[in-house]
Amino acid sequence: QVQLVESGGGLVQAGGSLRLSCKGSGSMFATMGWYRQAPGKQRELVASMTSGYVANYADFVQGRFTISRDNAKNSVYLQMDSLQPEDTAVYFCHGRLFRDYWGQGTQVTVSS
Repeated sequence: QVQLVESGGGLVQAGGSLRLSCKGSGSMFATMGWYRQAPGKQRELVASMTSGYVANYADFVQGRFTISRDNAKNSVYLQMDSLQPEDTAVYFCHGRLFRDYWGQGTQVTVSS
């Protein structure tokens, strides 16, 4: 059974950093990445990376976040620096292997 399990969310002050981790089970995903959903808003892409380590970032990241991936561990990571209150959201790990798979989500709260 394919699963994605996230960890690393939490509460941080503006300007701080957090690192999210996601480990997948089953076959290696073609693409892995992170989405986020704030209250009352649609889920949006934050960053993604192919199995060939090609990264794609949302415009709002503006160099503050870095996605990385370890194919041997079927894992993806998101280093978030210079966090701002508008980054507050539930962050979801995403994997694509013939279809979309989602983690359960981890809360990131940035206080001003």
